[in-house]
Amino acid sequence: MISKISQGERRMWTTAMSSRSHSPSIMRLFYTVAIWMTFSPCTSGSSWTQEKLTHRAATLTQNEIKSVLPRTDLDRMWQTYLNPLLVTRYPGSAGSHAVQEQIKTTLSSLGAGWQVTEDKFMSQTPYGSLPFTNLIATLDSSAKRRLVLACHYDSKYYPPQWHGREFQGATDSAVPCAMMLELAQALDEVLKVYKSSSPDLTLQLIFFDGEEALFQWTSTDSLYGSRHLAQKMASTPHPAGATDTNELQSIDLFVLLDLIGAPNPTFGNRFPSTMKWLSRLQNIEKRLHSMNQLVDHPNSVQYFWPNHPVGQVQDDHIPFLKRGVRILHLIPSPFPSVWHTFDDNEQNLDRSTIQNLNKILQIFVLEYLSARPAVPSDPPSTV
Repeated sequence: MISKISQGERRMWTTAMSSRSHSPSIMRLFYTVAIWMTFSPCTSGSSWTQEKLTHRAATLTQNEIKSVLPRTDLDRMWQTYLNPLLVTRYPGSAGSHAVQEQIKTTLSSLGAGWQVTEDKFMSQTPYGSLPFTNLIATLDSSAKRRLVLACHYDSKYYPPQWHGREFQGATDSAVPCAMMLELAQALDEVLKVYKSSSPDLTLQLIFFDGEEALFQWTSTDSLYGSRHLAQKMASTPHPAGATDTNELQSIDLFVLLDLIGAPNPTFGNRFPSTMKWLSRLQNIEKRLHSMNQLVDHPNSVQYFWPNHPVGQVQDDHIPFLKRGVRILHLIPSPFPSVWHTFDDNEQNLDRSTIQNLNKILQIFVLEYLSARPAVPSDPPSTV
């Protein structure tokens, strides 16, 4: 990379050129400067915002994997995190407020010390002005770079005449929310130790409100929360006091979870620029399978297909994608058969699939962060 010539370097260049016939030593100096400027790294032009492009994840050992996976608990996730989410929770509803409190209370109570903030705003909808609240939990707000996991917590609104049955939105997206809460709980000790090392890369969890259209999907009746937060992050300096970088640029990778919980999902490649991270998820799935750590996962089952291109869909990643954020969209193709029906409920969820994806996602996060869990030492042998 050839750096721009500074004012001082330009003076040196001019002096050397004007004196080249008078001093061989000055000529040697000129050539030395020219070569240095051509081949030396351009430190002034580099930026921490570009580190995401060359980021390399760690690979946990089998012992590290075996030490951390028992910390995830499907029954805890189901009873403590998922069941409270299986309520009507469209924006502004009582269920929405209850879910917000659940998410905030869960993350604020963990030992890793999450900073939980609210992005509250009013927006015009087909039903008038409604309140919306995005929830953002950041493990270490002082870190420059962030791996983001995101989902939406609102449920699709059905008019009162449909209320003979309650729309739970189990895959859409109660399960992804519960998976993210379980991840924070299961990895609490590891993340606490990781955070204490003050790394430049941290984890951020985003729970969007208002992903669903309230009447009919349009550019204005959909993605209320993500549109608002993407704009807000683009105008918020990061790190604090910065004049030329913002919160959007802090995102290494934006991993969006949606429509998860049906049996045997397949996640294809929606963005070639992040194919390597989908390949890593595939690699983790294969490693855990070979270690017999996945449940009801025969050789014929494979969740992640990086070599299978699939089309893009409208979802909460769009406002971030339009602003240059790198996206890994974990939404199955095809969608679950229960999508946007009253059968998208607890009874049609597949426990084994959810538990397997919990494990895969948790290992992915640790490896991306290079956060290595402690491996218990063998107890001393006794005679």
